[in-house]
Amino acid sequence: MKQRNLLAVLTAAMLACAPLAAIAQAWPAKPITYVVPFTPGGTTDLVGRTIGNSLAPVLGQPVIVDNKPGAAGAIAARLVAKASPDGYTLLGGTISTHAINAGLYKDLGYDPLKDFEPITLVGLIPNALYVNAQLPVHSVQELIALLKKDPAQRTFASPGSGSSTHLAGELFADLIGVPLTHVAYKGQPQALQDVASGQVAFLFDQLTAGMALVKAGKLRLLAVTTPKRSAAAPDTPTMEEAGVKGFEMAAWQAVYAPKGTPKAIVDRLNAEIVKILKTPEVREKMTAATGIEVVGSSPEDLTKFMQSEIPRWAELIRKSGAQPN
Repeated sequence: MKQRNLLAVLTAAMLACAPLAAIAQAWPAKPITYVVPFTPGGTTDLVGRTIGNSLAPVLGQPVIVDNKPGAAGAIAARLVAKASPDGYTLLGGTISTHAINAGLYKDLGYDPLKDFEPITLVGLIPNALYVNAQLPVHSVQELIALLKKDPAQRTFASPGSGSSTHLAGELFADLIGVPLTHVAYKGQPQALQDVASGQVAFLFDQLTAGMALVKAGKLRLLAVTTPKRSAAAPDTPTMEEAGVKGFEMAAWQAVYAPKGTPKAIVDRLNAEIVKILKTPEVREKMTAATGIEVVGSSPEDLTKFMQSEIPRWAELIRKSGAQPN
């Protein structure tokens, strides 16, 4: 009887695994959808289209980019988390979808760690500290001195509450010990313009986003937020180098599949995407457009990275009282 029961259990397990094995063996047999959780034209969209265009000829199937913006990427993440784990739906994840949102939303609708198969960390994107060019400051330390002296200048902008750039401002306030007032906008262009016009003193934003206004003499670039200097602005110090100890942050991009996607498919996607990211033309295109520091990691390393990022941002959200838009 025991042998019969054991045989039944083993048979059931083999039958359950059979469909997944068949899927993995035949994959890909149809187009793949790459879901981007933000609007067309942004960094995540550019990364997704660059990877998709390079992945399609390698896999022999089209890779269709599907933009599903909303709720700081949570709408797209929920969609992919519930998709069939067959390798035909991928998510262009970010620091928002897979780190910040976990501490920002009480009912997120998905678990960043439990509901996805990590494929690879695409890269780290430097944010930068920009000030209105008319302010009498040319370094981070001069800005800190001004903020301590003049409460009227203690305002910073961001493209939205709970964004990585908002939290960069909250981290700055925490580390320098000066209370700052956050001014949330409905997008990046207006936030940049209001700092450029002097309505708000400064902001943290994606490095490449403010460079045109720097060249026009309306913004001044003081520092980048990444652990090391950016190749896109090699003469600009990091926040650490500028004297703000403990300030280290970068926005990031990654690729995910729904939980339960066969390991053979995850491994194939990882190998192909990492290979794509190592090509000079892809690196140059992404860096020029976004300032991204391309990584290309293993699924295991991406998991470890998320496990450190999620509690870090949850604590800062708790301390700052940041709320979703």
